[in-house]
Amino acid sequence: MSEHSTSATPSRGTFLVVLPLLAFICLALLFWFRLGSGDPSRIPSALIGRPAPQTTLPPLDGLQVGGAQVPGLDPAAFMGKVSLVNVWASWCVPCHDEAPLLTELAKDKRFQLVGINYKDAPDNARRFLGRYGNPFGVVGTDANGRASIEWGVYGVPETFVVGREGTIVYKLVGPITPENLQSVLLPQLEKALKAGS
Repeated sequence: MSEHSTSATPSRGTFLVVLPLLAFICLALLFWFRLGSGDPSRIPSALIGRPAPQTTLPPLDGLQVGGAQVPGLDPAAFMGKVSLVNVWASWCVPCHDEAPLLTELAKDKRFQLVGINYKDAPDNARRFLGRYGNPFGVVGTDANGRASIEWGVYGVPETFVVGREGTIVYKLVGPITPENLQSVLLPQLEKALKAGS
């Protein structure tokens, strides 16, 4: 009888050792599939349908077009115009990737491009815009990141569509890519342009 009980003990002990490992593997697979299937650009924003933050931002010092200083961000600039607001930084790798697409977007004069330069050194920001071209008619500097918090920014780059009434109508988390430009951003801009026209 003692032989039977000792032979059952090792299999039960092995099962108890393997059980936490199996549970860990199952949880790891669950997290892997859930994180891999998520689209970070679809993170909802509590600001959709609300007025754009009323934060005034100073201009990027030394950034000029035609000998005139490019203005900083005045919230009144949103009224009566559709705006594409891009939060960017020179140290942000995806910002470099999306810069040529913003330059192309700037050719469409039906809306204005507004840049919010996030926690960046002015020299680096000017060099960045000198390298790719400045698509923005307005560039506000957010040196301490507080304004970006008011915009609900998770990280750079992020892009917002602001309607003629100064209301945020769409938010894109992450860089503008050729794919999301065609499938999401341009349709959102067209929708904003048609609204209230």
